[in-house]
Amino acid sequence: MKEKYYVFVLSLFNCLFCNVFGLPDVIRIGGLFDSGDARDEAAFKYAVERVNGQRNVLPKNRLAVQFERLPWGDSFFASERVCQLLRVGVAGIFGPQSSETSGHIQSVCDALEVPHLEMRWRTNQNRDAFALNLYPAPDTFAKAYAALLKAKEWKSMAILYDDVEGLTKLHLLLKGRSFSDTKFVIYQLVEDNNFRPLLRQIQRGGEKNILIDCSVERLEILLKQVQQIGMMTSEYSYVLTTLDLHTINLEDYQYGGTNITALRLVDPTKPESASLVSDWVQSEQRYGRRINNSDMTITTRMAMIYDGVVLFAKALHELDRSQDVNIRPLSCDSADTSTFGNSLANYMRLVEMEGLTGVIKFDTRGVRSYTVFDIVELTEDGLNKVGNWEPYLGINLTRRFIPLEEVKSEGLRNKTMIVTTILSPPYAMLKESPEQLIGNDRFEGMAIDVIDEVSKLLGFNYTYRIVEDNAWGNRNKETGQWNGMIKEILDGATDMAIGDLSINFEREEAVDFTMPWMNTGISILYKKPQKAPPSLFSFMSPFSLSVWIWMSIAYVGVSVVLYMIARLSPYEWYNPYPCIEDPDVLENQFNLLNSMWFTLGSLMQQGSDIAPKAVSTRMVGGIWWFFTLIMISSYTANLAAFLTVERMVSPINSAEDLVKQTKIKYGGVLTGSTVAFFRDSKIPTYKKMYESMSAAKPSAFVNSNPEGVERVQNSNGLYAFLMESSSIEFQIERKCDLTQIGGQLDFKGYGIALKPGSPYRSIMNEAILKLQETNRLLILKNRWWKEKRGGGRCKDEASGSGAASELALANVGGVFLVLVCGMSVGAIVAVLESLFKIWRNCSNDKTIDFKQELKEEMKFVLKCAGNTKPVRRRMNDTDSKKYYRASSSTIDRI
Repeated sequence: MKEKYYVFVLSLFNCLFCNVFGLPDVIRIGGLFDSGDARDEAAFKYAVERVNGQRNVLPKNRLAVQFERLPWGDSFFASERVCQLLRVGVAGIFGPQSSETSGHIQSVCDALEVPHLEMRWRTNQNRDAFALNLYPAPDTFAKAYAALLKAKEWKSMAILYDDVEGLTKLHLLLKGRSFSDTKFVIYQLVEDNNFRPLLRQIQRGGEKNILIDCSVERLEILLKQVQQIGMMTSEYSYVLTTLDLHTINLEDYQYGGTNITALRLVDPTKPESASLVSDWVQSEQRYGRRINNSDMTITTRMAMIYDGVVLFAKALHELDRSQDVNIRPLSCDSADTSTFGNSLANYMRLVEMEGLTGVIKFDTRGVRSYTVFDIVELTEDGLNKVGNWEPYLGINLTRRFIPLEEVKSEGLRNKTMIVTTILSPPYAMLKESPEQLIGNDRFEGMAIDVIDEVSKLLGFNYTYRIVEDNAWGNRNKETGQWNGMIKEILDGATDMAIGDLSINFEREEAVDFTMPWMNTGISILYKKPQKAPPSLFSFMSPFSLSVWIWMSIAYVGVSVVLYMIARLSPYEWYNPYPCIEDPDVLENQFNLLNSMWFTLGSLMQQGSDIAPKAVSTRMVGGIWWFFTLIMISSYTANLAAFLTVERMVSPINSAEDLVKQTKIKYGGVLTGSTVAFFRDSKIPTYKKMYESMSAAKPSAFVNSNPEGVERVQNSNGLYAFLMESSSIEFQIERKCDLTQIGGQLDFKGYGIALKPGSPYRSIMNEAILKLQETNRLLILKNRWWKEKRGGGRCKDEASGSGAASELALANVGGVFLVLVCGMSVGAIVAVLESLFKIWRNCSNDKTIDFKQELKEEMKFVLKCAGNTKPVRRRMNDTDSKKYYRASSSTIDRI
């Protein structure tokens, strides 16, 4: 009973102050923080203040903070506190960090259907329906560090871990094939923080590569002891798994030449991160609290809390757009659940945003599905970003290396490399020459020029060969064997492969790729839309069907309104015989047919011999003239565009259009990565496309890109070809009957494939990076796409203007609104005119009853019969005077 009363009081308070006085609805969110997490609490409150101050993030609501401090690992106390927060009426729960307490809180949130946001490492990914974790997924974390260690080419290493959770991380990290040939020794850090004996043991063993997984607090102690025993020199290399290395003072270690590398999610130099810390420090100093130097840098968890609040606000805004959100208190002792918890959790999973920790989006389990890590290294200038890692593109080192013409390029200088390629315009083609060519002189193209530019920078020689089976490289799912260029690299028949060879996960696992020298994506090549034949009723094209219908309704409506107002207004009734001073009837020129003729003449801009006399009818006529002016002008302008611009008709405009129809077949190169993309895709649309391609009779697959292009040209619009957008650009520059449909379906890059573990990968990346910085790659692309081999032939045809668009109701709706308002004002004026005339007659003749006269007048008006009106006269016998009154007319006589 007490809880029901509590709910009623809170609801009444919210209704009174938010709805009656127009204030934003207050949505409470709860935070549970472990004792000592002062910065996390401050970030939580600061994030709420920032969200409330940005009305574009949460325009209809404002957030309020309710948070509790928990002893570390006290599950019972945590369960009581979360129930207390839910009784207050919170829409979501943030934290805590402790794995013991977080599990209990999650069970309570699941039972009451309240969203729960976490910012911690969690190995178990069988998530509940109401949990979202902003911490990178363990498998993503492991892949990033595996790629980093692979890039460092460590053949052996010592691994130091802190606790069982760290051992789980290492298991995920080292279970892949990338470390099958790597030797490593694992040590657990002691609890008393005296790591010197363990470090001396590693030193005596001669291991120079060390991987460390521990908390930031213990890492500071460990690094000091590493320096004390002489292991902080240029001979040693360290990889640290903490994401908060930037919060540690590394000044004592940055001049020793030691290679210290780590990943991070938060860039503390970004203005948003610096602003968050600066505002927090200022708010703490206002309260007289002391701030340490270590607290002056944003931590990853602070950034995750801030991103979590912004994510919650965006999801709440999206939910509030579809329904009114009213969070009510809940009790842990009842079976009642949150009304909006499930919807709010689903909206948060759908939100994609750029936060302080990078791109944030979730999979269906509430696990962060896409994370980009910065790679940072300690230099004499401090921590510097030297690259990044992305889930689909892998690792990309962007640091500035030693100049290519110096010692580091000696690894390839004066060596002869065998380069495999595939004939695919414009990447690799046979030269057109009347003379017989031999060797490398036989080939030309974009990829040929790229290898030539790289060889000039690195000083090596090369010999080309064409791949024997004319395939790029796919792995057979049953046998596990590769074909194409990938097979030749794995067999040792060639040193590198180049062409329109896209980098994907499967190929990256088999061979090493350089950074992309060209970016592209899958798109659709199709026959250019045909010109639409002229229609017999083309004159109706400037307006949509809905506009024509509403114009017809407006014409009839204005005619009827004008007719009724003219009957109502006394100033539209006139004496048909001016020579007769006392007529028996009055006439009105605006009968129904005349009213429709008047509006039709105005609409056709021809006018008529009928003109309104009363103020009310003139107002209606004037607003109708304004309406016709706008509509006829719009029609004339758009008609000219329709008559001069040729409309193009295409049966498909996107991949979704292909799936919805069965007439147009579509396919790709059977052994290429494009078909593999559709085969392995989890997106329903792309899965259906692959099933349709596989089931097509005759086969929708082709053996090469030129074959697919030729099939599109010869199919008369019944075949669409799926290929890389860069290759499509090349084709439509030369074949004017082809075009690209829609945008890119994915994003990928073309790289140079090398042998697994190739020592030349880093210097090849340097060369490609230098070609990018000098715009040499862009120059080469323009040469082969727009200049050579017939490029630019379709330039003029492709640059034609688009077809004119018909005007819909949304374009001219305002004119209809003005028309309705004008007619409404005219009707009001007509009523006032009639009332005024009756009142004046009653004032002149006391025997006339106002109500009775008004009643008779309305009966006549609503009768809607005839355009003549009899003059009603009354006789007052007591005064022996005759009173003549023409009701609702301009004649008043005594």
